[in-house]
Amino acid sequence: MGNGFILPNLRGGQLLQALAAASVVLIVPLFFVGGPDWSSTPLDRALWDLGHLIFFALATFAVQPWRWLHGRRLWVVTTLVVLVIGVAIELLQSGLARQEDWRDVLRNQIGLWLVLAWHPLITARQPAPGMNPLLALISLALVTFELGAAGVVAARQFEINRQLPQLYNFAHEEPTLFWRGPVSPSPLHSQGGNPAGGRSLEISLNTKLYSGASLDNLPADWRDYDQLRISLFNPHDDRFTMTLRINDVAHERNANTYNDRFNTQLQLEPGLNRFTLSLDAVRDAPHTRPMDMSDIRRLGIFVIRLPQPRTVYLTELQLD
Repeated sequence: MGNGFILPNLRGGQLLQALAAASVVLIVPLFFVGGPDWSSTPLDRALWDLGHLIFFALATFAVQPWRWLHGRRLWVVTTLVVLVIGVAIELLQSGLARQEDWRDVLRNQIGLWLVLAWHPLITARQPAPGMNPLLALISLALVTFELGAAGVVAARQFEINRQLPQLYNFAHEEPTLFWRGPVSPSPLHSQGGNPAGGRSLEISLNTKLYSGASLDNLPADWRDYDQLRISLFNPHDDRFTMTLRINDVAHERNANTYNDRFNTQLQLEPGLNRFTLSLDAVRDAPHTRPMDMSDIRRLGIFVIRLPQPRTVYLTELQLD
């Protein structure tokens, strides 16, 4: 017990340091190759983001800057070094057409601070006299916050997969967590049969070339269902046409062409409009392959060149 809290002897400490260094070498290429892309799910991105924290924690333990620096200088110098490295990584990623995330710069620092604060407890042969309890608690709180943020995303994705046969739960107060476009929750025109306590989704349409909304965060596995039901309320006195598109992940990661997805026209009369679509037609829509019904990625509904702005209410969206 007197030889250390975690590391029983120097040889064990050297082994962990070597393992940390080897992990750093293996992880470095992942900053520039691989990782989530624009079609990845929010959970994929959230888990990948935690890699920044893990990498800089491992790198700090591998380098062990406390062997040369002490006290305030240790914190100031290492923080500045990691800040410069983090900014350089984001700039390089931007130049390589990868999506930069400046919050990753903070995650890098959290990984550094965690090891700086706790290294006396991890590496000391005696109880850690150099450990600052306040810094240790702050670093642990920051790590907990990042893990909690990823946990919230994971819980949301679990909820999305449980809500089938609904593709969207109209009870949500923040539809922008699921939809991309000018959408907002509404209690109006909800007689389309949705089970969300009389809620609908208001979609504001403008006169641009394409205007509408895209459900980007939805249950992916449609294999156990035969039909898609969609209900839309048109509050205007005349009819207009909307386009419904559905695609899988393979569509977005390959050609991303019109003929590689499902497209159909929806004629909206004044008032409530109900549509039932065959999922066999969705599966067979790509010209050169069947759509992967286990990995549906996006559902979009939009108009083309409206003569004037309009509003439409989505009241039902579910599988049968």
